[in-house]
Amino acid sequence: MTNSSHNPAANAASPQIPFLQELGIHTVESGAGQAQVELILQAHHLNGWQVAHGGVIMTMLDNVMSLAGRSMAPDIRGGVTIEMKTSFMQPGGTTGCRLLAKGRVLHASTSIYFCEGELWNGDKMVAKASGTFKFIRRTDVAKKITPA
Repeated sequence: MTNSSHNPAANAASPQIPFLQELGIHTVESGAGQAQVELILQAHHLNGWQVAHGGVIMTMLDNVMSLAGRSMAPDIRGGVTIEMKTSFMQPGGTTGCRLLAKGRVLHASTSIYFCEGELWNGDKMVAKASGTFKFIRRTDVAKKITPA
């Protein structure tokens, strides 16, 4: 796997996603159908019980599975989530905790890939997900969307 945080070429091939940047999610590594992303929890990542919000957890899992799929081929510019299932096992952590999401491709066809992901807080598995993604080889998808 390549470490995208220290590899400019890997970062150049990966699209910048403003929402992930706003949350503070960072790529740890990506390659050969596997990926890892991390987040240090801050107060704005928490829910009313002062633990990691489920939407933050699901976003990390969605991102890491898509990133694992994009690592399969150099011409893949993105992945669109077709379906995703997440099971929550325990609270995700509090302010200052480091969450680590790990994703891997289970099967890939020419345009669809099937992935699984896990989210960890230290040695505790917080959530597990499975997802189906469509490969996107072009980056001009937004131009095809007409405003409502």
